[in-house]
Amino acid sequence: MDVSEINTDEPHVARVYDFLLGGRCNWPADRQVAERLLELNPLTRVAVHANRAFMQRSTRFLASEEGITQFLDLGSGIPTSPNLHEIAQSNNAGARVVYVDNDPIVLAHAEPLLRSTPQGATAYVEADVVRDTAALLEHPDVTALLDVDRPVAVSLNAIVHFMSDEVAHGMVDVLRAKLPRGSHLVITSMTHDYAPELIGTVRRYYSGQVVPLVTRTHAEMLEFFKGTELLEPGLVSGPRWRPESGAPAERDDHTNLYAGVARL
Repeated sequence: MDVSEINTDEPHVARVYDFLLGGRCNWPADRQVAERLLELNPLTRVAVHANRAFMQRSTRFLASEEGITQFLDLGSGIPTSPNLHEIAQSNNAGARVVYVDNDPIVLAHAEPLLRSTPQGATAYVEADVVRDTAALLEHPDVTALLDVDRPVAVSLNAIVHFMSDEVAHGMVDVLRAKLPRGSHLVITSMTHDYAPELIGTVRRYYSGQVVPLVTRTHAEMLEFFKGTELLEPGLVSGPRWRPESGAPAERDDHTNLYAGVARL
């Protein structure tokens, strides 16, 4: 899709999220949905910032403690600093990061994703992350930057809750089968475990206005990690995953988010 074809009259996942993060790449239709979400759940911004904070902590952990130098960010969304490559390269200047999305609005604002350190490298690939995941791993723009025969950390931050079970598991199954040992899988997703009535209301509204929203239980989320080594502290509420020293964790029912990192 050409950038000129962007429809700003209808709300869009990435732009609603951008508004909730405090970004500027959004339009009235997106803001209307976001403001209604804030009416339904005044802590919505707490949740999206908790997801972003987890991305930063998990990337820092992978780069500094797990020795990962290659990252693949699927469904990267509109850039929000610090971006994943900024975190990775601040811990390992030679880190190489590929962002993947098929949203023209992301493409239009992808320039910040390409500001790499001289030692490292970044790239943006316009592709559907679920239509053919195996082909994505062989995409020439991916393999030009990443050696997929060596460990890669794949981030699926806040995207599987926009997929049916069949689609989400199909994508994750391919990643588990195709990536080499020592690779890592990073997943966050909304849950209704902590506040079922509230999240049920949010889910119904969002699904009717933007795209279907699929929230999952702890047991359902664990299925994404079968056959992997789920790293400590396991699959937990986002803010409880390796929190910064001394930082108070948000209540589970304030973020309604599961997060986990696994080694293949």
